[in-house]
Amino acid sequence: MSLVFAGVCSHAPGITGRADRAEPDLKDGLYASFDRMRDAIKEAGAETLVVVAAEHFANFFMDNMPAYCIGMADDYQGPIEDEEWLGIKRRTIPGNPDLSHRLIKDIMQDVDVSYAQEWKFDHGIMVPLHFLTPDNDMDIIPVNINCQGPPLTPLHRTWAFGKALRRAIDAAPEKIALVGTGGVSHWPATPDSGKINEPWDQSFLEKWAANDKDAMLAYTDEECYAEGGQGAFEIRTFIAIAAACEGNPGDVWFYAPIPIYAVGCTVGAMAGS
Repeated sequence: MSLVFAGVCSHAPGITGRADRAEPDLKDGLYASFDRMRDAIKEAGAETLVVVAAEHFANFFMDNMPAYCIGMADDYQGPIEDEEWLGIKRRTIPGNPDLSHRLIKDIMQDVDVSYAQEWKFDHGIMVPLHFLTPDNDMDIIPVNINCQGPPLTPLHRTWAFGKALRRAIDAAPEKIALVGTGGVSHWPATPDSGKINEPWDQSFLEKWAANDKDAMLAYTDEECYAEGGQGAFEIRTFIAIAAACEGNPGDVWFYAPIPIYAVGCTVGAMAGS
C-alpha cells in the first residue's frame, strides 16, 4: 500500500505566532509531539505529504466555496498572513501536479472534488508544515474541506471523501503521508477566542482514537457550534483521516487546552497506514 503514515494535528496561528506565551511545559510537549510526527513521516519513507486542512477564506469565499478541493500546482506560496504575526517566514512550497492529477481522477470515481492550480497557503497548512517539513524538501498536496461557510458538507460525505482519498493514494506507487489538521474546540476571531471545551474535545478524541465511525458521524453542526465553537466544524479533517484508516485505531500523542493558542491543541497518529 502507498499510504505510509496517517495522523492529525492542530494548526492554530498562536502555536507559532504566540509560541513563548504558553506555559513552557505545555508548549514543549506540543512541540515535541510535532517533532515526533515529523520523525515518523521521515522514518516511513514518505515522498509526498497530503495535508487535509480547513482553509480560512484566504482563497475560497462565498462566491466560490467548494466542498472539497485539491491543489494541482507546481508549487505554492505561504503563508498568506503577515510573517511576523504568524512567526513563519514566507516560502515557496513544492507541489506534485502529476500525482495530484492522478489522485483527483481516482477520487472523482466516488466523490466530486474541485481542483486548483493556484493556492496561497494560510496558517491552516503553514503551521503544520513549519514543524513537519522545516527543510522544505517534500512535495506537498493540499486538500481543503469547507469548514467555514455553510452549508457544510455532511459528515457522512466527509467519511466517503476520506475513503476515496485512501483508495486513490493506494493506487499510486509513491509513498504518501497523510495528515489532517484542524480543531478541536475553538472560537476564533470572536469575543470567546481562547475559550476551550476540554470535556467535549476529550470525548471527540476518544471516538476518533477508537475509529468509531457511527459515533463520529452522529455529531451535528448545531452541537459542534454550541459545544466547540465554529472552529469545531474542522472535526471534518480528523474524520477524513479516520475514514482513510477505517477499522484501525488511533493514538492521541498530545492534547492540552492552551488558551493563548486559542485551541485544544492536538497531535495524533492513526494505525492502518
